[in-house]
Amino acid sequence: MSAMTTEPGTAPRAEEPPDTGARHKLTAVTGLAALSLDAMASVAYGPEAIVLVLAAAGSYGLGFTLPVTVAIAALLAVLVASYRQVIAAFPDGGGSYAVAKAHLGRRASLVAAASLVLDYVLNVAVAVTAGMAALTSAFPELYGERLWLCLVVLVLITAVNLRGIVDSARVFIVPTIVFIGSILGLIAVGLFRAAPVSTEAAAGHASVLADNAITVGALLLLKAFASGCSALTGVEAIANAVPSFRAPAARRAQRAEVALGALLGVMLIGLSVLISRFGLQPAEGVTVLAQLADASFGHNLAFYVVQFATMVLLALSANTSFGGLPVLLKLLARDNYLPHVFGLKADRQVHRHGVLALAAVSAALLVFSGGDTNTLVPLFAIGVFVGFTIAQTGMVLHWREVRGPLWVGKALLNGLGAVLTGVSAVVVTATKFHDGAWLIVVALPLLVVGFECIHRAYGRIGERLGVGRIPEPPHCDRSLVLVPVSSLTRLTSEALTAAVSLGDEVRAVTVCHPDPDDREQTEALERDWALWNPGVPLIRVASARRTVGRPIAAYVRELAAARPGTRITVLIPEVEPARLWQRVLQNQRGAVVAHAVRRDTDAVICRLRFRLQSH
Repeated sequence: MSAMTTEPGTAPRAEEPPDTGARHKLTAVTGLAALSLDAMASVAYGPEAIVLVLAAAGSYGLGFTLPVTVAIAALLAVLVASYRQVIAAFPDGGGSYAVAKAHLGRRASLVAAASLVLDYVLNVAVAVTAGMAALTSAFPELYGERLWLCLVVLVLITAVNLRGIVDSARVFIVPTIVFIGSILGLIAVGLFRAAPVSTEAAAGHASVLADNAITVGALLLLKAFASGCSALTGVEAIANAVPSFRAPAARRAQRAEVALGALLGVMLIGLSVLISRFGLQPAEGVTVLAQLADASFGHNLAFYVVQFATMVLLALSANTSFGGLPVLLKLLARDNYLPHVFGLKADRQVHRHGVLALAAVSAALLVFSGGDTNTLVPLFAIGVFVGFTIAQTGMVLHWREVRGPLWVGKALLNGLGAVLTGVSAVVVTATKFHDGAWLIVVALPLLVVGFECIHRAYGRIGERLGVGRIPEPPHCDRSLVLVPVSSLTRLTSEALTAAVSLGDEVRAVTVCHPDPDDREQTEALERDWALWNPGVPLIRVASARRTVGRPIAAYVRELAAARPGTRITVLIPEVEPARLWQRVLQNQRGAVVAHAVRRDTDAVICRLRFRLQSH
C-alpha cells in the first residue's frame, strides 16, 4: 500500500518519513548556495544587458552605465528589506503567492503564482544558455554544440536535485565560493588598474557600439534599466522556500536574504565602476564579464578561472528554480490548483514531480531557443516583477491589519517597493514587448485560467464524493471475486488463495478465441482444472477477436446487471520479476485487463504481485 491516500477534491496529506531532522534542511550558508545562484550569477548578464542598450548612444551613452546600475542596486535594497518582512510574516513559504492569498484574494494569488512559475521556468533556460555562452566565449570551437551541452547540463542539475535540496546545496557551495571570490577579486584588482592590462579577449570581435552617438533620453535609460533588472530575478526565491531551512527557519532565511542582497549589490556596482573606468565597449561573440576579467587580470590563468567559474555558476544557477518552484507547486496542489501529485515528497524530502516537470518544460524551451540566450532574455524578468508588485502590495495590507511595533515604517517600505516594482514591471513589459515579451503577456492569463479549471474540476469531484460531509456508515455487501487465468501455475494458486480470502464467491475466468490452437489450449486447461479441483469454477468466456480485456469487462457488466447489490472485484495476478530489465519480457496482459475493466465497469480492481526470487 502507498504511504498516503488522496481523495480527489481534497489536498494530499503525505505521511512524513521518520527522519525529518535537520540533515534534510538548509543552513543560511547552504541556503545561499541552493537558492541564490540565480541572483548572484545574474551579474554575468545584468551589466552586459545595460551596456548593450546604452551602446546605441555610443561612448557617451556608456557613461550612464553606473547611474543605471546604482538605480537597480537601490531597487535591490528595497526588495531585500521587503522580502525579509515577507519571510517573517509568512514562514510557511510561498512568497508572493502566500501574501496575495492572505490579503489580496484568490485571483491575485493565482496571478502571482503564474508569474513565478513562468519566471522560474525561464530562469532555468536562461541560466543554462548563459553558462554555455560563457564557455563558448573562452572556447569558440564549442559554439556549434551549445544546444547539446545545455541539455547535458540540465540533466545533471536535475539528477542532483532529485537527491534532495541539501545535497544540491553541498554540491554547489564550492562553485559558489569560487565564483564570488573570483568576481570580488576581479573588482578589487581592477580598481587598482589605471588602464586595461589586456584586450586580447575582444581582439578580432566586432564592436556593437554605435558609430554616431544619439541623444541619451529617458526612453533609452528606461530601456537600459529594464534590461538590467534581469539581475534582480531570484531575489524572491528564499522567501518562497522558507520551510526548507533549519529551525529557526525564518531567521536563517532572513540572514541568507541579506547576504544575497549585500553580495549582489557589491558585485553589480563594482563591475559597473570597472566598465566606466576601462571605457569598455561591448563586442559580438565575447561577454562583457570576459572583457573585464581580461582587463583586470590579463589573458592568463586567472582569466580562464573567471570564465570557468562563471560558466559553472551560470549553469548551476538554474538550481534556484529547482529549490523554489517545487515548493510553490506543492502549495498550489494543496489548494487544489494543480494535480495533487505535486504535493508528494520522496524519501529525501524532494518534490520529485515538481523537479521533473520543471526539467521537462525547460528542456522544451532550450530546444525551442536552440540554446541561444538572446532568444530567451526578452521573456525574462517580467513575471518576477509582477510577483514583486503583488507581494509588496499585500504586505502593506498585512501591516495595516496586524499593526505592531513600527508598522507604519514597515508598510511605507513595502509601499515604496510596490510602486518601484510596479513601474518596473510596466517598463520591462513595454520595452521588451516587441522582442517577445508578448508571449508572457499571453501565457500569464492562460496559466491562471488553467489553475481555475483544475480547481473547478477538484470542486466537482469533491462534491460528488461528499467531501466535508459525514458519509453513510459502511455496510457489508455480498462479494464476488473474478480471477482471470490463462494457465495452471503456482501464480494461479496464489491468486485463488487471495481471492477466497477476500470474497464470498470466487470464479476463475479464461478467454477462449476461435483459433484451433486456442480452443485446444482452453480444453487442456479445463481438463487440468477438473483434475486439480480447487473448489473454484472455471468460466470460459468466448471472444471472436484476439483480445483479453474487453471480453472480461463484458462478462463483468453481465454479472453486474444480473446480480445488483453484489460487489464485484477483479483480482489480476501478475509476476514481479527479480530484475528490472526482465519487465520487458512480460506480456502486459494484466495491464490490458485492468485498463479495460477500469474503463468499462465499476468493478474493484486488485492487482496481485507474485515476486520471483533471484538465485
